Formats: sequence, structure tokens, C-alpha cells
Amino acid sequence: MSRAKRLVGFLRGSGLSTDARRAAPANLLLFLGPALAIYLVFTIYPVLRTFWNSVHTIKPHNVEQFVGLGNFEELLTKDLVFWKAVGNTAIFAVVATIADVVGGLILALCLFARPPLVRLLRLVWFTPVLMSYVVVGVIWVWIYDYDWGLANLILRSLGLSALEQSWLGDPRTALWSVMVTHVWKWLGFNMIIFLAALHALPADVLGAAELDNCGWLAKVVHVIVPMLRPTIVNLLVLSFIGKMMVFDLVWIMTGGGPLWSTETVSTYVYKRAFDWNTFDLGYPSAIAVLWFLIILGFVILMTQLLRQRDRLEF
Repeated sequence: MSRAKRLVGFLRGSGLSTDARRAAPANLLLFLGPALAIYLVFTIYPVLRTFWNSVHTIKPHNVEQFVGLGNFEELLTKDLVFWKAVGNTAIFAVVATIADVVGGLILALCLFARPPLVRLLRLVWFTPVLMSYVVVGVIWVWIYDYDWGLANLILRSLGLSALEQSWLGDPRTALWSVMVTHVWKWLGFNMIIFLAALHALPADVLGAAELDNCGWLAKVVHVIVPMLRPTIVNLLVLSFIGKMMVFDLVWIMTGGGPLWSTETVSTYVYKRAFDWNTFDLGYPSAIAVLWFLIILGFVILMTQLLRQRDRLEF
């Protein structure tokens, strides 16, 4: 039964007068109207406008020229920078997502075992989540500085000067350095979600595993992880979506450089729209539309592949 039918049934059975039932939709619209108007203006309209722009060339003074799929053809066949950005974003999304979720699960399991100073550790690991990308980016730019950054200072103090790097200035290490920063920021979020899920697990199942002399690792692999499957799936999907759209941290730390080594699709869209002075909003809109469709496809695929088919009964 649809929500509308349930609402009508509720109104009919609530003892309200006919006039009151007739006024109910108007009252609902009165309360929802402002929120719906804001949503339409600031969400739906920009999305629809982006789709419209993607098949046009948008020049200054609102001069529009319909080009059909021309923007997409150029994007897929001639734009090498776009494909470099796609490769960087794919690496970022896959590696950082796995590191985020697995790392968060490991931290949650450590806290679930109630080690000493558990509250302090939980606070320390969660604190980066509360920081803005600007603060996190600036801190880690200092850490990665070649001359006086903490990373190279530690290597020098350990006698490993040969491993010193210009972490953000070398195309071979820049993307991985930004990725480490991003994982550091979001590990605590996944940890808290997993910790809440662990405390919600049925104690009798965990107790039965202990009575059967199930080892710690076996209990994690065969008991805890299967029961956490819905949480893991949700965090994988959410983390993957966020990293496919990563912009803030990359823009603050490297701006997409050096030599496009950290360029992501989001930073490339921004540059094509506002930095390159091409005076054409159609082409970056085409990039945004194509990337939206790719993300949507991957999310549907991941959800289908990772969805739990057999429900666990406790």
C-alpha cells in the first residue's frame, strides 16, 4: 500500500470531520512547501540545468548552441587529461575505500576488546572527523614539507635519510600522500559506526562462540564479520561515493598537480568551468553528467554484488 493510501486510510479512521480531512492535504503542503521550494531551487533545478548544459555550448552572455553529444564525443575520444583524472579517481576510490572500511573495522575491534584508556583512544581516533578539510589539508601539507616536515624529520632521526621524499611534489608519491591524509581523516567515522554495530550484536551468539572455544580470529571471520555484513556494505557504498567525488582535500593540498598526478574528475570539472577561461560551461557539464552516470552505475552494481541474500536470524 502506498504512503498516500495509508494517509487517506488514517484520516478516514481518525474520526476527523469531512472538512478537516479535506483541509489535511492543504496543511501538509503548507508545512512542506518551503522545504520543497528550497529543494527544487537549489537541488533539482541545478541538476536539470547541468543535463541541459551538457548538450550545449554555453558562451558568455547566455549564448547557447546545441551540439548534441558533441561534448561527450570530445570528452571520450580526445581529452587525455580527463582519462588521467579518471584513473587517479579510480585508484583513490578503490584503495582508500578499502583502507577506510577495513581500518575502521580493525580500530572498532580493538576498542570493542576494551583496552586501557579506551575512551581516550576513541576520542583521539575520532577527532580528525570533526576537522574541516581545510584544516586537515594545511596540517598535512606541513607534515609532508621536504625541509622541516614531520615525515622527513622522522626518517632523518631514524637514519633513513635515503627515503626522504618531496611527498607532494613528486608525481610518484603525491596521490598516495593525499590518500593517506584522506584515510586518516575518515578512519574514525567508520570506527564509530562499526563500534555501534558491534555493541548491537546479540550477546548470546558471541557467548556461544566463546563456549565452543572459537579463537579470536575465527570468531571475527566467521561470526562477527558475517553479522556486520549490512554495515560493511553500507559503509563501502557511502565511502566509495564520497571518494569518487573527492575535491576539497586534493584542491587544498596539490591543486591536482604535479603533472596531473593528483587530478581527480571533480577538480578537473572545476578547472574547466572556472580556471581555464574557456568561457564554456557546456563541456564541464558534460563531464559532470557522465561522471554522475558512472557513479550511479557503480553504486547499483556494488549494492547488487554485496547485498546480503540470506538473512541472518538471531
